[in-house]
Amino acid sequence: MLFLKHCNKTFLLLLLAVFSLYIQPGFAAGPSSAEYGVVLNLSGKQRMLSQKMSKEVMLVAIGINLDKNLANLKNTSALFDKTIKGLRNGSKELRLPPTSSKRILRQLDKIDKLWMGFYPNIQTIISAKKVSADQISAIAANNLPLLKEMNKAVGLYEKDAKKGGLKADQGLAATLNLSGKQRMLTQKMSKEFLLVAYGHEVESNRLNLLETYTLFERTLKGLLDGDTTLGLPGTKPESIRQQLTVVEKLWTGFKPIVASAVENKGKIQHSEIEQLADSNLPLLKEMNKAVGMYEKEAAK
Repeated sequence: MLFLKHCNKTFLLLLLAVFSLYIQPGFAAGPSSAEYGVVLNLSGKQRMLSQKMSKEVMLVAIGINLDKNLANLKNTSALFDKTIKGLRNGSKELRLPPTSSKRILRQLDKIDKLWMGFYPNIQTIISAKKVSADQISAIAANNLPLLKEMNKAVGLYEKDAKKGGLKADQGLAATLNLSGKQRMLTQKMSKEFLLVAYGHEVESNRLNLLETYTLFERTLKGLLDGDTTLGLPGTKPESIRQQLTVVEKLWTGFKPIVASAVENKGKIQHSEIEQLADSNLPLLKEMNKAVGMYEKEAAK
């Protein structure tokens, strides 16, 4: 009888040891600093993609580089779709771990619901190779709720990062969030400029545009030198500061284009639309490089 009890006890301890070996590390540890860097980068990038595809719809509607922007729209929307699935389920291709937080999964449910209403409209535009006035109204109305809910998800990921792999450097989590948000703002202000140029709710979009480019400018300064209100500690690594200086130089040329739509009460020349179409992507590209550099900092 004693022997059986001893065997049962030994078996139980062995079972617990095996269970802890296979289950606990993955559950308890959560994403590493490097994984949090990727998650914050790509979830933040989703905000940008919501605005980039909306901007591309407007470029198609106005008739700027039709084939190129239809191809861009197809690629942008497909990447958003792939990434939202990767955030939920994990993706080796995107280097994303699956999301285990029930709170974040509920937020992703909200985004999925909005996306299921948004994506078919995009696909119809791609197939038809043109945009109707009704489709512009739908995109204009629905892109901001998609952006808003995606932004909430990024905020939740940031909170988890501060508690988990990035808890030793909470300023870096905020920096990854807001530097990633800068990418979105380049596309949001471009979209708002094009809505003004098209004549859709001109006054509302002029005010939105002013607010967007003012925030971009403030955040860029905060990334460089710090901003207590924004939670930014400033950037110390010289290589990232140099990259932000590249962004700053591009911004010096880009700001007058978007500011003209506000200052001239919505009167936009076709040449200005072409300037914006040509110059918004270099600004986005260089800002994206900076985000990638911050992500590498998180992996150290």
